[in-house]
Amino acid sequence: MKITIDNLNGLGAVDYTRSIALEGPITIQRALNVPSRCTADIVLEDAIIPVRYARVVVTADDATVLFTGYVATEPVRIYVGDATTGPLYRARMTAVSDEWLLDKLGSGAGVRGGSLLPLNASSLLNTLTTRVQVAGSAGISLSGATLTRPLGTFQPKPASAWSTNAGNAASAAYAGYRAMSGGVTLQTAGGTTHALSDADGTLSIAELQTNAVRELANDVTLSGAEEPAAYITENFIGDGTTTAFELSGEAFRGTDRTLLLDSFNEAVFDASQWTITDPGSHLSLTSTGLTMSGGTGADGQTTLAALDAIEMGGSLVAQLGGVVFGTASDGMIAGMYQGATELANCFAGFRVRQSSGVTVLVPVINGAEVGTVFTPVAGHTYALRLRLHCVEMQRVMQLYYCMVDGTIESFGSSSGVSAPMDVVFDLIDEGAASNTPATVLYDSAASSGPITSTPATCAFVVANSTQLYGSVASVSVTRPGSLWVVSTLPSGTLQTRLIGHAGQGLDCEATYGTGSGQTSVGTPGKVTFYAGRVPVADERIAVTYRSHQRSVARLQNAASVAAEAAGAAPGTCRWLGKVLQPVARSSADCEAAAQAVLAFATSRTAAVAGTYACVNPATDVWPGDVLAITSAGVTSSLLVRSVAVEDGHAAPEVLSYKIKFANDWATEWADGIGLKLSEEIAADAILPQTALDSPAEVLANLQQLSVTSLTETTLGVDAGTALPSGWGVEVRRSDSQFGVGVDATDLVQRSPVRSFTIPRAAQIERYYMRLYDNSTPPLYSRFSSAIFVNAPVS
Repeated sequence: MKITIDNLNGLGAVDYTRSIALEGPITIQRALNVPSRCTADIVLEDAIIPVRYARVVVTADDATVLFTGYVATEPVRIYVGDATTGPLYRARMTAVSDEWLLDKLGSGAGVRGGSLLPLNASSLLNTLTTRVQVAGSAGISLSGATLTRPLGTFQPKPASAWSTNAGNAASAAYAGYRAMSGGVTLQTAGGTTHALSDADGTLSIAELQTNAVRELANDVTLSGAEEPAAYITENFIGDGTTTAFELSGEAFRGTDRTLLLDSFNEAVFDASQWTITDPGSHLSLTSTGLTMSGGTGADGQTTLAALDAIEMGGSLVAQLGGVVFGTASDGMIAGMYQGATELANCFAGFRVRQSSGVTVLVPVINGAEVGTVFTPVAGHTYALRLRLHCVEMQRVMQLYYCMVDGTIESFGSSSGVSAPMDVVFDLIDEGAASNTPATVLYDSAASSGPITSTPATCAFVVANSTQLYGSVASVSVTRPGSLWVVSTLPSGTLQTRLIGHAGQGLDCEATYGTGSGQTSVGTPGKVTFYAGRVPVADERIAVTYRSHQRSVARLQNAASVAAEAAGAAPGTCRWLGKVLQPVARSSADCEAAAQAVLAFATSRTAAVAGTYACVNPATDVWPGDVLAITSAGVTSSLLVRSVAVEDGHAAPEVLSYKIKFANDWATEWADGIGLKLSEEIAADAILPQTALDSPAEVLANLQQLSVTSLTETTLGVDAGTALPSGWGVEVRRSDSQFGVGVDATDLVQRSPVRSFTIPRAAQIERYYMRLYDNSTPPLYSRFSSAIFVNAPVS
């Protein structure tokens, strides 16, 4: 090996090879998806002690670069003896690979944490790197990170170093990153194979140590995060005086609540939140905030967009504060885009344009104008709010990868979850009295109903300036939770009741209740209406939200169970655990993770771990490579987890490689690649009693089930979807054990038609409904759609 060190003293890279002590040779430690380290003992009689930040480069005699990095800490002086000139010392140097520079700058997580989605492996790594290099240029290039394997959601850890998050991101894609020569590369695990065989002499059996470290598992139960469960709509009848309506339980809220927040009060745009495209320098930050002074005249060429995509699930509120409109403006503000930033791709946003020489504001849905055209008053400031509500909280499913016999397999769906959305556009004049009602420009509930075809994710663009003039003082995008309120006036008119804080011209505030999980006891949620917004007599208030439970799944490999049965021994080998990463946000995600676990836990080679030592291999070996070892005619694919390279102080060069390998089922639980597990299960998980052979075969949930009428004697219900012949809706009084012949005392009815009525018998009633088909036995929806009623009966 040759080692050069640049001590930043103007002498450049100095060759330290001859100063390396025999007792402390150059050693490079590599592990999968963590920084590499290089250590060496330097004889101080011959060389200057390296300084912190010194640049270290190690190459082989054939010019292969083995390590590049930096001295991260001051070398340690080690006493080695005495000479006639006095005590002798060596300096023990430790250098860390190039990503050390990125680690010093941060984690790569956003200022508010949250999830990144949906990205491929390279895009995710690029986002993490872009964020930390905002703090200070580390000069690290990602030109070698080109792996486009898709991922679901990823949750970086704000308190962790860049390398930890980058390593987790690479692992989620079943890949390995490495930082060298000023760049980061990303390569699929198993992308390089080293063939070793005892038949041709390339394999030394004496240096190969293998063992199966874990028994097979063919019946796997996994728990994940809290998930939204039943689709609940609680119905109340107003009396003109009641202001507070208490819900029956807690509403699912989720964790990512503040997605974006910026007051535009800094000298430059926050590059950790925004990406700006502005060839004509028309967007700037001034004392009034984001200031727009025209554009190129072309749609999509002058934009300020959020760096991260937004999952279109639950309730979303995008708010622009302190908005001032200038004359002759044209463009879009507060737009949610699916695809390129162009009007045709705008799912929802505010259009600013000219009408008879006057600047007007009009809502846009799916590229077309809807609702009321509003004319701002010159010189007034406004707060604009775009409200979105989807009954599905999770629109992006998780993907899990594993390696089985050298082949990478994936489990889970990369397609988005289909779901309708309600949309409301409203605004207030910030100079008006605090009790002035908000002006609603468009309300889907009062118009044509929910938007049926909606994107799973969108890019949020604060300003798309074709020719915008004006300013925006602040912006926020929040996800309050799953709760949404729509009321029906005695006249039959529907209106969305606007939720928020008092003094914003809104209708009510909502609390979600306290506590979480199935075993905890908390207070229920509540909707409280403000003075002047109290529901009138006979006004029906429908509060829609999701209940919650612990996600869990249990799957088995029936073929393995049969194959493992021998004599009196059962063939079932159960294993229970928790999914740590990538996060399983739903039972469907848990099923995909369980499929991945079964794929490798039922393979005998997946439980193999061991070591191999060799000298001067034909090519350099890195963690993430595969050793294809053929012994006695049998080939096994073994995934390299760590490599130690040591210089032999010889000429010709002798490089000793000590390799540790372990396939997926042979690792420590938290050290998995595509899937990190914990050998425990959530305490509040209700364990499935029966193992499924494949992900649950379920019908679509009744996402759009609704109440069509509520009287003192009957409840009218619309399933919200057409029912094929032989299909129906099963109605029960409790959310358990749906099925033919199950607990008839709990059954209310089975309706073979879409619209049906339920006779009322009490003021407080609860009904749970699921779709079923005509198979034997019938399939059902995964979750119930529930209607709770608190209204007088005759």
